[in-house]
Amino acid sequence: MKKTVHVVGAIIENEAGKILCALRGPEMTLPNYWEFPGGKIEEGETKEEALKREIQEELGCTIEVFAQVEDAIYEYEKVIVRLETFMAKVISGTPEATEHAELKWVSRKKLKGLEWAPADISAIEKLLSTLG
Repeated sequence: MKKTVHVVGAIIENEAGKILCALRGPEMTLPNYWEFPGGKIEEGETKEEALKREIQEELGCTIEVFAQVEDAIYEYEKVIVRLETFMAKVISGTPEATEHAELKWVSRKKLKGLEWAPADISAIEKLLSTLG
């Protein structure tokens, strides 16, 4: 039986309405795919706490977490990933790529132009469907 991994992702939007996208490095699983930064929920953490901690560890900045965008389950070859994504914004610090190969701010309408990790795609569909 495949292991299920429960992870959270932050859809971090800046004042200009651009979304922070993170490129997975060559040494990571799913290399060279874009994703929303985040990670695994540790025991005893809420989803929001996990997201704040992961972003602090990965990007070196503090975020505020808002409404949930998507709760998606994606079955990869070796593992099942449950990814819950939340809207967020940076409240202190500047995101820096310490674990990812690259970070970039992308407008919502250009998100589809990147090659996303499969688990993140339904969150993007949701984001684009809420464009007024």
